[in-house]
Amino acid sequence: MTDAACGVTVTYEARHGYITTALELRQPVVALSLGGLRRRIEALMVPDSVDVVLQLDGLGRRRRSYCAA
Repeated sequence: MTDAACGVTVTYEARHGYITTALELRQPVVALSLGGLRRRIEALMVPDSVDVVLQLDGLGRRRRSYCAA
């Protein structure tokens, strides 16, 4: 197994939660939390050992700030 970095762009939609699409994933991934999103991405990329880097767009950053307050 090799370590690899995978950067994915994340957005937020009120009806669905956090959403990401990436060529490596083949399908959109949806989760209610950023931790859940990261776990789903890592599970889809098995057997590779992947370091997932979530890159939040404007909507994702605003939602994260709202939830942290």
